Amino acid sequence: MTRKVLIVTHSGRPEALSALDVATQELSQAGFTVARHIDALSPDFGDAQATAHLREGVTDCELVMVLGGDGSILRAAELTFGTAVPILGVNLGHMGFLAEAERENLHDVVQRIARREYEVEERTVAAVTVTPPGGVDPITAWALNEATVEKAGRLRLIEVGIGVDDRPLSSIGCDGVIIATSTGSTAHAFSAGGPIMWPDLDALLLIPLAAHALFSRPLVIGPRSAFQVTVLGRSPLPAVLTCDGRRTTDLPPGSRVDVRVGYKPIRFARLHTAPFADRLVSKFSLPIKGWREIAEDAAANRESSR
Repeated sequence: MTRKVLIVTHSGRPEALSALDVATQELSQAGFTVARHIDALSPDFGDAQATAHLREGVTDCELVMVLGGDGSILRAAELTFGTAVPILGVNLGHMGFLAEAERENLHDVVQRIARREYEVEERTVAAVTVTPPGGVDPITAWALNEATVEKAGRLRLIEVGIGVDDRPLSSIGCDGVIIATSTGSTAHAFSAGGPIMWPDLDALLLIPLAAHALFSRPLVIGPRSAFQVTVLGRSPLPAVLTCDGRRTTDLPPGSRVDVRVGYKPIRFARLHTAPFADRLVSKFSLPIKGWREIAEDAAANRESSR
């Protein structure tokens, strides 16, 4: 049976094209059929037909290999969403938090794929529903990292109402609101001062941006709840909804955005089973030397006392 891998990368980076040639050669030598997907444009927000077209030819792949950073992985997620095909990221970017390997390990990555030495991990997505004002039909979308409601102009704040499970919590003036998944808690939400959530947590995180309010703390809800963000009619500016920094739609005053945990996950191929804490230490270069020394001394003492 023929095994097929789709490679996703960015044509604007010479190192990505170089890695593409190497990966194609390595995979071909390992017996794979290789397809390439370069510089895919995001479909229009809520365009189901365009989204389905993007995924043509993906379902018969064993996995999608991404050569790039987290932005390229988010591009690949648009191809695999709604399928069982996992993504495996090879980092060519700055941090590559979602990536599983580095460029210099490409040969080993291909060999392990050939031997099927990887596990598949599911990540929760956010299911997004936009209800425009005036009785217009709702638009549905999704996000792997976050859905962000932000002001459409620079000079003034937007006025939004925030609710949970159709119960009002607060109305605030702000630059915007981030609603992130556990996967996205290490991305835009983290930069905005939000907490890090472990990736196996089926939860959503809401963070107001530059809120002019006494109560503007992050909120976390579970998988049976939903956030509501309404652009209030008195808002001096319209807003823009952006999913994963790639797909956008305008939100005139009166628009409502509902976000809940989605039932279709994104799947990732994992070569390493190290705890998530180790990934945090590695990606953020966290100082742990003193803690490690204490732990190692304690382990040595336990061993010597036996």
